[in-house]
Amino acid sequence: MQRWWFLEENAEGKDPSSSTAASQKSEASVKKPKQSTTAGDRPYTFRVLVTYDLLKDETIAITGSCDALGNWDPEQCVQLRPENDGDSTIWRLETELPRDASVKYRYLICSVDPTSGNVHVRRFETHLVPRQVPIDLAEDEANGSKEKVQPKIDTLGDIDGTIKLDKGWLTTETIMQFKFFDNPFSVKERIKNRLLYVKITTMNLRINAESQNLSSLLEESLSNDTRENGTESMTTYSFTEVTSLRNPSACYEQQSQFGCPYHKDDFLIFNVTVAEPENVAYLVDLYTYSSKSKEDEPPYHLGYHYILPNFLKKSEGILELPVTCASKHRPLGMMRIEYLKVTPLLPSRCTLERSYIRYWNKRWTGLDVGHRGSGTSFKASDGNVIRENTIASLKKAVAHGADMVEFDVQLSKDLVPVIYHDFDIYVSLKRKTTLETNDMLELPMRELTLEQLRTLKVYHVVEGRNREAKFFDEDLEEHQPFPQLAEALDQIDPHCGFNIEIKWSQKLKDGRMESDLNFDSNLYVDCILRVVLEKAGQRRIVFSCFDADICTMLRLKQNLYPVMFLTLGVTSRYPSYHDPRCNSIEMAVRNAYATELLGIVAHTEDLLRDQTQVNLATERGLIIFCWGDDNNCKDTIKHLKSLGIHAIIYDKMDIYSDKAVKESVFLVGARESQAALLQQINIENRYEQTNQHDFLNDKDVRLSLDKSGSSNSTPSI
Repeated sequence: MQRWWFLEENAEGKDPSSSTAASQKSEASVKKPKQSTTAGDRPYTFRVLVTYDLLKDETIAITGSCDALGNWDPEQCVQLRPENDGDSTIWRLETELPRDASVKYRYLICSVDPTSGNVHVRRFETHLVPRQVPIDLAEDEANGSKEKVQPKIDTLGDIDGTIKLDKGWLTTETIMQFKFFDNPFSVKERIKNRLLYVKITTMNLRINAESQNLSSLLEESLSNDTRENGTESMTTYSFTEVTSLRNPSACYEQQSQFGCPYHKDDFLIFNVTVAEPENVAYLVDLYTYSSKSKEDEPPYHLGYHYILPNFLKKSEGILELPVTCASKHRPLGMMRIEYLKVTPLLPSRCTLERSYIRYWNKRWTGLDVGHRGSGTSFKASDGNVIRENTIASLKKAVAHGADMVEFDVQLSKDLVPVIYHDFDIYVSLKRKTTLETNDMLELPMRELTLEQLRTLKVYHVVEGRNREAKFFDEDLEEHQPFPQLAEALDQIDPHCGFNIEIKWSQKLKDGRMESDLNFDSNLYVDCILRVVLEKAGQRRIVFSCFDADICTMLRLKQNLYPVMFLTLGVTSRYPSYHDPRCNSIEMAVRNAYATELLGIVAHTEDLLRDQTQVNLATERGLIIFCWGDDNNCKDTIKHLKSLGIHAIIYDKMDIYSDKAVKESVFLVGARESQAALLQQINIENRYEQTNQHDFLNDKDVRLSLDKSGSSNSTPSI
């Protein structure tokens, strides 16, 4: 089904099929495949209406299911050209397509790194069924009128009235995200209450690097780029987009000339896409309006600071930076910026053939999702429970009709993705004998390798703190804790979907960390994604995480599987997080919408407190799951389904599920699709058999046909 595997680049070469195509080839900045010129090829013209405002360095391209269109490989996509020399909204490509096969295709907005020639997918069409050129469409023109027929015009992103043009994923570029929140500016009293505007400009440190030292380079950039009439010689190939989450319709947009305003309690996010992060500095400019300024007067330049690449070596961090006065070059105050660096997953495993990044079938509503498999086992007071997050627990949920199973994934010390919920474990200091007060030591799970986790006597934190073991099933393989993610992907029924929650330690509102993880976040996410992309096959996968930055990484590193943002919401059961995006459904919805996630996973306690919050997500076209102890009640589950919740995560599928037939919705859908396919194949086979029947070789039948001039044996379709 999915063809995400890395496709080797086709050899580059000129297209000798026509002088027009050759001319376009020489002008194009996007790599093209070597095109076939066999006698069976047919000429075809693609035309597309572009209603989007393209940014500098952006262009329109096409990809598809044949060599001439690059076989879905983003590096081999083919660039279109404006139909007119002016600012035409119609883009055009004349090429040759195979005559004996239909050709599927998609349009995309891309850019090309001028230094390396690498193609970066800015936006691409994500309709589940792509556009299609039928088999040998050119014959209609050849057999009909000699008058040339003008090719049809597609509309970028729009297929039959359905618009899907989603943000691309990282191929070779990097995104630097800068976040301003929690009132990060501390400036002198005289300007303390003024509205500040923030602007970020990229600076190319490679320019004149041989003839100038760094200090003189920055001096020159200050004299040029902090003024509105400065030159562009110091800027680099990049894209800067910004959003403010105080806006209910928050989405990323190109920053304006004087930046974006930061209001009190705002959450401002800049996404800066760069090709060579090690050679890029970032100039942060602050603007404000004078108290005496006139209505049409622009703001004045208040202060600035440079962020050098050596400040951004880690994948995430907090910068405490001085603000230098733009006019007197003296200290003006301080500003705090939290940053995130998102690097591409290499080697690339995604193509443009298909994407489920924001796909959700309308029939998938009220799904039953098994929490940690068949339920949380260490809170349960009754017996007859299976250890949570094990293969046995997942299989039990599937057997009782789970549409999906939810489980937690984190890395062992040797970077193997394993299924386990808690950050800490207890390890026995003795052999597997009796359990006594001083027999156990609490350790972070991340400090043990997979082999150690599977061979040592390991206890859950509840068992360790209570000094009371709950499970004695170490000899049963499927009941073993710490199953690998790869094992679950291999062993669980492929018709059961996976809601994979990525465990990641977050900072709490009081300043404490949930756990002191020492993994690099890019490495952490990459290790998990590689396993899923290799093993998932046709399984429905949804990623989720309480950390908004991890969700951003999951969204930008691949284009196949959707991501959902987990939120605590308003609750007293758990401590609030430092990041306000997780502490209310409203902020979670705005972040998910701006980041182009599939949706949110809300805390049921908060939903029941204010049921109208469901509309915050659905009105934005977002999907909404829910989690929490409140879900472990048949009446609550029924009520949540009546509210239009797309999926409910709960324990004990065998007790709380009201399904008459214990099958997942994906299995039912697959069976229906298979039946429809078999019916179509049967119709086509009967049609073919009738038309090729050897009764035409019979002399009597042939004579009869000659006399009657017709046959009524061919079925209608």
